Amino acid sequence: MGLRTAAETRFPVITRLLSHLVSVNVLDSATRLAAQTFLTAVPLLFVVASIAPQWLRDQFATSVHDAFGLSGSADAELNKVLKGTSEPSDELRQTSGVVGGLMVLLSATACSRAMQRLCQRAWSLPGASARVAAWRWIAWLATWLGMFAIQGSLRNGFGLGLWLGVPLLLIAETAIWWWTQHLLLVARVPWRPLLPGALLVGTALTVLTSTASLYVPRVLNHSLEKYGSLGAVFTLLSWLITLCVVAALCITAGAVIAQEPWAARHLGAPGPYGLPSDEPLADGAPPGASSPE
Repeated sequence: MGLRTAAETRFPVITRLLSHLVSVNVLDSATRLAAQTFLTAVPLLFVVASIAPQWLRDQFATSVHDAFGLSGSADAELNKVLKGTSEPSDELRQTSGVVGGLMVLLSATACSRAMQRLCQRAWSLPGASARVAAWRWIAWLATWLGMFAIQGSLRNGFGLGLWLGVPLLLIAETAIWWWTQHLLLVARVPWRPLLPGALLVGTALTVLTSTASLYVPRVLNHSLEKYGSLGAVFTLLSWLITLCVVAALCITAGAVIAQEPWAARHLGAPGPYGLPSDEPLADGAPPGASSPE
């Protein structure tokens, strides 16, 4: 007990962060988010392969290649899916396109809701009503699809190299995670307190995805050769879980940091660990504002 009290006195931010991570249940939230992301991404890949024009398929192939650092047999399998035919046939459109499209619609909002729950837990906020949040789920997913489609071009600096690509990717990642929190929290937290979490997530994911080529291709190719497609699924899901755990940790840490007294004075963050929630909030209303309904 004495050691705990001494630690809380000397390292208050760390002890509060550890306590908040336990209450948020980061591993559970991140695993659920990774599973929903995977269930959305796989049918989406087949939808793109079946109905998208060639230039869009090439763009997605480049982004997936860069995000996972694919090479060898794994890269060949990806190209086979996305670039197998220059013009999708009617039969392919009717089977892969329609079925995959329905699966994407069914799983997409589940992925958005999982991310929203993660953000709400990080800020100790109650769940927003579906009526208020529903359009935000679709907007979030559509924006992320657009971000992923251009990620490959961002990473190589639009052909100018990594010296420009990595800073561009860092700015884009930080911006989209900043906006993600504000959107999915239904504007109940001001913009400035969300910045630490966005900076942490943007930096961490930029480093992870930029170094993915050192690890993921080797493990993925080994899994494909030894276990076939099931091995590849396990490897990709493991990598997604890693990314989601890092994102969950950073969002939660950002919420804790923003509500520390020394940071809250500059960021205008509420505290400690929770916003006033005794009154209903209108869409986009500030904390404590009453609903017009």
